[in-house]
Amino acid sequence: MSDTKIIVGSEEWVSLPNLNIPAIKVRVDSGAKTSSLHAVNIQPFQRSNETWVSFDVFPIQFNGRKFLKCEALVIDKRVVKSSTGNREHRFVIRTPLKIGNNSWDVEITLTNRDPMGYRMLLGREAMMGKIIVDPENSFLLGDISEDEINKKYEKKIENKSGLKIGLLASNADLYSNRRIIEAGERLGHNIEFFNIRQCYMKLDAKTPEIHYRGGKILNDLDAIIPRIRPSMTFYGCALTRQFEALNIFCLNNALAISRSRDKLYSLQLLLNHGVDIPTTGFANSPLDTNDLIKMVGGTPLIIKLLEGTQGKGVVLAETKKAAESVINAFKSLNANILVQEFIKEANGKDLRCFVIDNKVVATIQREAPPGEFRANIHLGGTASIIKATPEEKKLAIRAAKAMGLDVAGVDIIRSSKGPLLLEVNSSPGLEGIETATDKDIASLMIKSIEKKLKWVKVSEET
Repeated sequence: MSDTKIIVGSEEWVSLPNLNIPAIKVRVDSGAKTSSLHAVNIQPFQRSNETWVSFDVFPIQFNGRKFLKCEALVIDKRVVKSSTGNREHRFVIRTPLKIGNNSWDVEITLTNRDPMGYRMLLGREAMMGKIIVDPENSFLLGDISEDEINKKYEKKIENKSGLKIGLLASNADLYSNRRIIEAGERLGHNIEFFNIRQCYMKLDAKTPEIHYRGGKILNDLDAIIPRIRPSMTFYGCALTRQFEALNIFCLNNALAISRSRDKLYSLQLLLNHGVDIPTTGFANSPLDTNDLIKMVGGTPLIIKLLEGTQGKGVVLAETKKAAESVINAFKSLNANILVQEFIKEANGKDLRCFVIDNKVVATIQREAPPGEFRANIHLGGTASIIKATPEEKKLAIRAAKAMGLDVAGVDIIRSSKGPLLLEVNSSPGLEGIETATDKDIASLMIKSIEKKLKWVKVSEET
């Protein structure tokens, strides 16, 4: 290598020849000290009185089929702090890195980077004396097309005896859906996306069926993961019920999804199960507006459309006059609304607890952007990792149980009266919580299906 430093962009393609990785996209990050590589199934072993490690690399983001089995000598094991503040013990290996026409040895830690945008991070220790970063540009050393990547990697499906899983949703390109498909493939299953609108069913006592576009029959699936957007609740739940009738396991059944989508009924159900919520009022006639406002403790108060989602159809009325105007305006449109007390001490923050099989597997705190009262990431809010209290975890689990949901996003607000439940989401998004916590939530969802179906992976030796 010459004495001239290489100029690279904020992302580049590199190869790791000793690991037989022909191409992997890296995030060039001088803010990170250590380089890291996405690796799973990490297993240490002894060879010639030295510690080695075997691991699987899935080098292409959102692709669980292209993978490589790798081995490397362990040179260290150290505690590494991630960008989200999490600390974990990682194996460290040393291997040649090739970038452009240049190559040198780098130290790399092995970790599961599933929630991250890049399969590899190139830290400053690997760049010192060799690289100058131009953060405004990308792929200064050349981009690689998808066709070229496919040629570089032999397509492998690790375990064809895996489960047949269908992902029932509307948009295959959403982060959550891509992650679930990737996790299913990586865990050895055959997982396929099915657009809700393109599914149709045959109601028949003897031969009931579900068909997909072109007439493909879906009756032989082992499991379905319903990810139904609110506008498709009626038809999506009808399809889910049909899968249930065919004895196909559904990770969240139709009844539970329907309950969670009916805001008024879900709040009544939660109260019946001892779950505390902010004081809430519901009325049909505009003549009851004044008493409705008094019922929830006066203004400021929150007005919610029953059909609203992701913070839409939610209004903060700071004065009695404003509350009357908004309530009466909605009533004149025959819109169903809830009126709810405003928890001022929450300061625009709430908790999202992700519950799988009656266990809180991750929790984040969401904070509203300046000038906004709704702590919603879709509205420009921020997410950060936080530890839920035992009381908050119990509340989240009780709420998911009340709805009958296997998987739920439970939103909780901290008040002077203790934790209060805001909402239960039957199709919670993964991006915010995976990014903030570094946890592989998608794989936990797939493992929940494995557990429910008592599926055991067949070893390669048998």
